[in-house]
Amino acid sequence: MDVFGSGAEQVVFCSDPGSGLRAVIAVHSTALGPALGGTRFHPYATEDEAVADALRLARAMSYKNSLAGLDLGGGKAVVIGDPRTDKTEARLRAYGRFVEAMGGRYLTACDVGTTNADLDVVARETRFAHGRSEVHGGCGDSSVLTAFGVFQGMRAAAQHRWGEPTLSGRTVAVAGVGKVGGWLVDRLVADGADVLVTDVDPAAVERVRARHPGVEAVADTAALVRRPADVYAPCALGGALDDATVAVLQAEVVCGGANNQLAHEGIADQLTARGILYAPDYLVNAGGVIQVEDERHGFSFARAEAKAAGIFDVALRVFDTAATEGVSPAVAADRLAEERIASVGRLAIIRLPR
Repeated sequence: MDVFGSGAEQVVFCSDPGSGLRAVIAVHSTALGPALGGTRFHPYATEDEAVADALRLARAMSYKNSLAGLDLGGGKAVVIGDPRTDKTEARLRAYGRFVEAMGGRYLTACDVGTTNADLDVVARETRFAHGRSEVHGGCGDSSVLTAFGVFQGMRAAAQHRWGEPTLSGRTVAVAGVGKVGGWLVDRLVADGADVLVTDVDPAAVERVRARHPGVEAVADTAALVRRPADVYAPCALGGALDDATVAVLQAEVVCGGANNQLAHEGIADQLTARGILYAPDYLVNAGGVIQVEDERHGFSFARAEAKAAGIFDVALRVFDTAATEGVSPAVAADRLAEERIASVGRLAIIRLPR
């Protein structure tokens, strides 16, 4: 694992044998401000796998926060373990102490395997834990605005591809209907879309169908991607778009809430070659981080929602830039994010009086 060649500013290895904590905190960039990113609790097979995931996710957070217009850099933490059996108060509090020791360079929040209640525990040891539960003055479940942002990105894709910013009359295939995917289905049904869903958890599918009996359940993701649809929305874990999936994908648009959807960089070009419009994941799923960032200023859901609505305009800019420059939307989004990091980040050299 070439940590020094990864582009990250800092990687912190956190070990507390007493609690069993093994964690990695990766800070990709602080050019725009402190690095904000969630804490993922996952049973990685190896330490190298955990480090690679932290580095990859931290970079995506730098780009996500940049495109969202936030004065924040990007970071990510991963805790090695099964959240169902290994998550303890001692382990979470030990992790909180490591976050505190970073002095505010890294701000943590929820991610896969962690909850608002977990961040309440982490916050007992650090000032830099956000995305806390509402009873503790936090913003609560950030999946609400994550789904809202994905929906805005999907509307922008519809505008770019079909000339109307609506999914009404379109078929949308949603893979993964947990918190984000479930909220997204609510938005899509309200907008008049026909929705297909699948999830590895049958209970998640049943919860969605209980609210929306007209939603059709599909056996698995392999079957879902082969179904004719206008939009494919991957909303589970990363790597959903690999060579095999793109080769058989029937949708004209890909826009979903999962992080790191592209299995490798060449996937973006494969999608473009097939005429499939890809909405970069870190652009459209930024609603959650916008919600968490707003908590730092005394949370207002209305204010955070208004800012998340801006994902529509940014997505249109990305699609238009990609078309004008003859590149994939993934490349266009990277360029726009990098331009802001470079131009605004350079202002750090202008010293303000103390």
